[in-house]
Formats: sequence, structure tokens, C-alpha cells
Amino acid sequence: MLRWLALALVVASASAQSDGFVFQPISSGKAVAGAQRDNHASTLVELKGGDVLAAWFAGTKEGAPDVAIYTARLHDGVWGAQTEVARASLSENNGVACWNPVLFRTKDGRLWLYYKYGTKPATWMGARKWSDDEGKTWSAEERLPAGILGPIKDKPLVLADGTIVSGSSVENGKWAAWVERSGDGGKTWTKFGPITLPDSLDVPDEKAKAAAAQVDSAGDGDEGVHTKLYPPSKTTVGIIQPAVVWLGGHHLRFYARGHTRAARIAIADSMDDGKTWTQARLIDLPNPNSGIDAVRLKDGRIVLIFNDSYNTRTPLNLAVSKDGEHFTVFKTLEDGPGQYSYPAIVQAANGDLMMTYSWRRETIKFVRVAVP
Repeated sequence: MLRWLALALVVASASAQSDGFVFQPISSGKAVAGAQRDNHASTLVELKGGDVLAAWFAGTKEGAPDVAIYTARLHDGVWGAQTEVARASLSENNGVACWNPVLFRTKDGRLWLYYKYGTKPATWMGARKWSDDEGKTWSAEERLPAGILGPIKDKPLVLADGTIVSGSSVENGKWAAWVERSGDGGKTWTKFGPITLPDSLDVPDEKAKAAAAQVDSAGDGDEGVHTKLYPPSKTTVGIIQPAVVWLGGHHLRFYARGHTRAARIAIADSMDDGKTWTQARLIDLPNPNSGIDAVRLKDGRIVLIFNDSYNTRTPLNLAVSKDGEHFTVFKTLEDGPGQYSYPAIVQAANGDLMMTYSWRRETIKFVRVAVP
């Protein structure tokens, strides 16, 4: 009995230590040398043996030429040091920024890191690296073919036969979602799109109208405790950053961020394993022009992580659905001032939900919760 209790205490202690900051922010006064001012767009994957690997981009500010991709490993409840793993070549790309890393495994077990580089989203090009030692070392950079960006923010769906179904998007004037698909582990790709939200479906409700009428009196600052407003758009700009899940059989669905009048999450469906897709439509959950992520649980339910607001990136919530259409919020992860955004979510081997997200863009936060 005493031995069992001691083991339980050790497990509880490790779990408690794992929740929290991946690294201390500069504002804490406890940051290690080399800490960056702006940290955003995290991704995570569970490693063999139960460790967790997180990645994100960081630098002086989003889009700056010093922005690179960093990783850190959670081992025995403690986050290790940050390690730079990708930086755009000064000679080839004039020191342009790196963006939006995505970690995932292909069916053969290989660990992949996809990311983008460019001066702004409209000029992005895709790149990737792979690791056969659980992220301790990485291959040389491989450039993706022209017109293929790879998973744009969220992990792709890997089907039972190994096919990669990757949510992508473009931001060039109008926004549009695309789906990139590979049946050979990423050697070759096809893509389907653009997938858009028809203007006729982008109808704001009273809450969206009220959010659009609010005025941000504190200016455009985006760091710290200021809660910046991201009001609904005056026109239908579009949808981006789809998160793809399997709903059973050949039915796939994606959930997408939108910059729309209605300020709600958009979805689209495929009935042929992601080869073709419907145009998008809206569900009831709000979206303040902010990144989201989704995961299908082992029991078939869908969990979304999103900002439950029409115009602020706080609060950050979890919601669950049995049918992938109607969701119930079951947990609030953050509800303070500032922004808590660009989340990533996976289900661990033991069934827990594991998440990372940008904490006021000062650091990346990791949270593990039990499935409801």
C-alpha cells in the first residue's frame, strides 16, 4: 500500500510539474540567456517513452528576419533547454522569418517538422526536416515543391493507410483554405481548393454585431496584459488554417479560422478521404480571427481548442462534441487579460489531452487534462 501511494505521488508530482511554462518569459525576470521576446504558433507531439516535444517560432517580433524555429523536450516532468532547429538562410533568403512549425509522425514512425519561411504569409514557401531519434537531431532542410506549403498551422491527419491529409491555406487578399494530400509519405503531393465561405452564409448574429461595435481604446499593442480587440470583419475576407479530423468511414471534416462578418468557426467536409471537399459553412462557436485546433478522441468524440469570443483572444476554452457539429464547452484554460492563442492539441497514449499555446506571446504554455 505504501509503495503504491509513493508511486502515485511521484506520478502526480510529474504531472503537476509538466503543466505550465515551457520556458520562463523575459517579463518574469527568470528567463535564461537567449530567451526571445515574441514566441508563437506552437506545436507538440508525444515521443516514444512518454516524453513530449514542443516547437514554436520566436524572435524579436513576428515576421522579423531573426525569427527561427525552436524546440524543447518534456522529460520526467521537466522542460529542457530551448534548441534552435531551423532558420532561413541569410545567403539564400536575405534572412527572412520562419513561421508556423508543425510536428507529426508518418505511418512509418518517422518524426517530421514542417515549417514555412518568407517575409509575410502571402510569400511563404514550405520546408521540412525529419528525425529518426525522437527529435534529438534533424536532417538537412528539404524544400517543398512550388505551390505546396505543407500543414499550415495544425497537425495533418494521417489515415490508416498512411495517406497524409494536410490542412493548408493562402492569405493573399482574399483568404482561402486548401487541402494537400500525399499517398507516399510526403514524396509527392496533390491539392484541392480553394475552399471558401460563400458571402451569402457569412451572416453576423447579434453577438457578432455587438463585438464589431466595440472600440479598442488601448491601441494596437499585442503583448502583456492588454487585451487587444480583433473585431469581426466588415466583409468576408475568408478562412484559413484548417484542422482536419476523421469522422468515420471516408468522412473527413476540417475546422477553420475565419476573418468574417459572422466571426464564427467554419467547417467543410470530404466524403472520399480528403480527395474532394465541400465549400465551407459556419457552426455556432465564435472565432475572433484566431487559430484553433481539433482532435478526434479514441472514443470518436471531437475536441476543439479555441478562443470562446467574437473579438478577443481570451478566454481559451475546450469544447467536446459527439457529432462533430454541436459542441459543449467543458473547460476554460485561460480567462485573464491579454491573449492566449494559436493552440495545438493531441491525445496522449494514456488518453489525456495535451496542449500548447501562446501565453501572451511571451512564452509557450503546456497543459495536460483528463478527457471528460
